[in-house]
Amino acid sequence: METLIREKHHKTWVDVCDITDLLPNSGICALAHGQQVAIFYFPDENVIHAIHNYDPIGKANVLSRGVTGDIQGEIVVASPLYKQHFSLITGRCLEQPEICVAIFPARISGTTVQVGCT
Repeated sequence: METLIREKHHKTWVDVCDITDLLPNSGICALAHGQQVAIFYFPDENVIHAIHNYDPIGKANVLSRGVTGDIQGEIVVASPLYKQHFSLITGRCLEQPEICVAIFPARISGTTVQVGCT
């Protein structure tokens, strides 16, 4: 489902799934802009976050399978491989700040989950 939507400010949004496909307080993997994107849904806040699914330390596409949590007020996902924590806001690794994963804008439009790029 690769429907492209253009908005002002030259942002392109791609429909990646329906909100019913998301798992509360957990992640799923979707293809957006030709890349694997890990999408995390927090229904209590009605918020989604999207980061690249590739774990640069474990060298595998696994971040969508990680455990989410909060470390000192920062929402993170722990890689299922070596347990490093990646911020869902900035993409940086808390244990190794020189390592980052890409983050993507994400939103819920009606019942559709969209990932954007500029």
